[in-house]
Amino acid sequence: MLQKIDPEIYEIIKKEKEREQNVLELIPSENFTSVAVLQALGSVLTNKYSEGYSHKRYYGGNEFVDEAEDLAIKRAKELFGAEHVNVQPYSGSPANLEVYFALLKPGDKVLGMNLAHGGHLTHGHPINFSGKIFNFAQYGVEEGTELLDYDKIRQKALEEKPKIIVSGASAYPRAIDFKKFQEISEEVGAVSMADIAHIAGLIVAGEHQSPFPFTDIVTTTTHKTLRGPRGAMIMCKEKFAKDIDRAVFPGMQGGPHNHVNAAKAVAFKEASTPEFREYIRQVVKNAKVLAEELKKYGFRLVTGGTDNHLILIDLTNKNIPGKEAEAILDKIGITVNKNMIPFDKGSPFDPSGIRIGTPAITTRGMKEDEMKVIAEWINRTLENKNNETELEKVKSQIRELTKHFPLYPELD
Repeated sequence: MLQKIDPEIYEIIKKEKEREQNVLELIPSENFTSVAVLQALGSVLTNKYSEGYSHKRYYGGNEFVDEAEDLAIKRAKELFGAEHVNVQPYSGSPANLEVYFALLKPGDKVLGMNLAHGGHLTHGHPINFSGKIFNFAQYGVEEGTELLDYDKIRQKALEEKPKIIVSGASAYPRAIDFKKFQEISEEVGAVSMADIAHIAGLIVAGEHQSPFPFTDIVTTTTHKTLRGPRGAMIMCKEKFAKDIDRAVFPGMQGGPHNHVNAAKAVAFKEASTPEFREYIRQVVKNAKVLAEELKKYGFRLVTGGTDNHLILIDLTNKNIPGKEAEAILDKIGITVNKNMIPFDKGSPFDPSGIRIGTPAITTRGMKEDEMKVIAEWINRTLENKNNETELEKVKSQIRELTKHFPLYPELD
């Protein structure tokens, strides 16, 4: 039907499917959903307006939408052990904004992680809404170790006296101690907020400390390591439930995306299975093997390795900036993203590092042996960046490997 109605969009989707099949997707925030999630996303639920909350809507005809949203909430509570869940946030940045909107007034003090040290734009970067509307103080990692120092974070919190302390990161390859953040928050009278967008899948599989039951408010995307649709949710202690719900609707959003919420429910069900836990264990194994192999080729890894699904590579000693490395690797079929490293002398548009991860390639079934080959290809590509013959050889080898790990064969 789509091919007949809009052949241009049909061809674009077809080309993207082919690209995903033929490349090694190493961006740690990306993954591949199941066909079941895709089917929910493409369902008739997209047709319905449902402003309000389950069983308290401003439109009629929502009896089945209510069932889907109730199921998503129930499954999320069971998966994470949360007291209250709102599955309506459209994405991660809006979810964080909604927490701030629920609890803060413009100009209020917040403590968050510096973007250049591994945080997120919505954790107080000055060009982001969070940094423009609220008075953010920033903590970061230590020079030398590139690790969080919780004693220094505590001292910063005592000095700044923030109303919210935000933990979580988008480019920090080590475990985060949410319990310590909670203790610091309690000591200074702040609300503790954890942004677990990157590691949500690791948390439900027991491969990373959970922020529950002690953290006050937790936000997460539902894609990334959770392997669901693009979207988000906010989980919190019951005492924050009314404020959070009012901030989401009617405070920041209108009607929820019902097809996305149904797809979230599907993903939560999938994430509750033993198969998902085994998948996440393999994600972590793959990341550790890939990190160790890269070190053998002389790559300097931020913090020296990884505890989770991502690796941050400092390319300074390779004499190639992150922007150029991203472009060269993309050319041969390895997709990464350029990324700032702690204390980077470069800029966000041309940083010194690249960020890679293993969720997507693990979804395709790749394991330790493939990680060793991928590390060799990354090294060979960057060492031969001006050798077209060698680059073509690597590209051909990648194509051959990806044939053995078909993506969405059910849709062919």
